[in-house]
Amino acid sequence: MAGANASANQYSLLQTCKVNGINSYRYLQALLAALPLAQTADDYEALLPWNIALPTE
Repeated sequence: MAGANASANQYSLLQTCKVNGINSYRYLQALLAALPLAQTADDYEALLPWNIALPTE
């Protein structure tokens, strides 16, 4: 069940990127680099697609 929830969360994030015109590949790059450093709710909020700084191509 946990795997299904994780997959659904990831799919939702990627669809949010798509709807908002955010490059999902660059979003995942930034997310996976910053996620290990997140500790607080504010840190996690900063990782949402519309808040995170994306790497340039």
